[in-house]
Amino acid sequence: MRLIHAATGEGFNPPSANDFELPPFIEGIEWATKPIGLAFLSVILISVFFIAASRKAAVVPSKLQFAGEGVYNFVREGLGREIIGHDFLKFVPYLFTLFTFILVNNFFGIIPFLQFPTMSRVSFPYVLAAITFFIFHYVGIKKQGIVKYLREIMFMPGVPKPVYILLTPIEIATYFLVRPLTLSLRLFANMFAGHLLLLVFFLGGEHLLDGVLGLKLVSPFAFVIGIGLTFFEFMVQVLQAYIFTLLTALYIAGALADEH
Repeated sequence: MRLIHAATGEGFNPPSANDFELPPFIEGIEWATKPIGLAFLSVILISVFFIAASRKAAVVPSKLQFAGEGVYNFVREGLGREIIGHDFLKFVPYLFTLFTFILVNNFFGIIPFLQFPTMSRVSFPYVLAAITFFIFHYVGIKKQGIVKYLREIMFMPGVPKPVYILLTPIEIATYFLVRPLTLSLRLFANMFAGHLLLLVFFLGGEHLLDGVLGLKLVSPFAFVIGIGLTFFEFMVQVLQAYIFTLLTALYIAGALADEH
């Protein structure tokens, strides 16, 4: 930092959390921000893609149909049937919507001209985690009744009674606080940190181009690292969409179990 300052006469202002606070694109409408716009765009893109993929379904699928069916079957079989079991079909629409919505909004972070992962704004993961939180508790209460459901959360079967003094508060916190928080914050933190890292290398490389000759020679390395991190970020984006949906399926499966 000091070297850059000395060479260019001005310091490099590194990216920070302030770069995620975007002004509204419609004056006077505070909620009309880029993340909101991207969320709506993702719904449109997902809808158009799967409508187009299924509009002319055939026994021998086209490439578009094959891609759409591949994503659906991945969620249906790999996350629905394998995790939840025989009652999985009723939850596939939610799991499929959740996975595709998170995935597309994560991809926006590396798409040129958009370049902003919607899930790097914590409010989006919070809402998705809240929906998951409601669904898996609703499923458990509907299956077992509220009294039995809460009793099994607070008093794990087969545990000596004195242990409940310590275990019961931990279980209550786990089911009603820790699970939704960790579910949302894991997604948010990965998208936030990944996007911030990309900004550091690409903006830093651009800034080095304005420096003395020695710094200009270094700048290509910053861009190369940034490109490499973009491919790594792509893998993280897919993985985080998968993990969020996987944990949702696991929570639902646990709520459906006779003991949880």
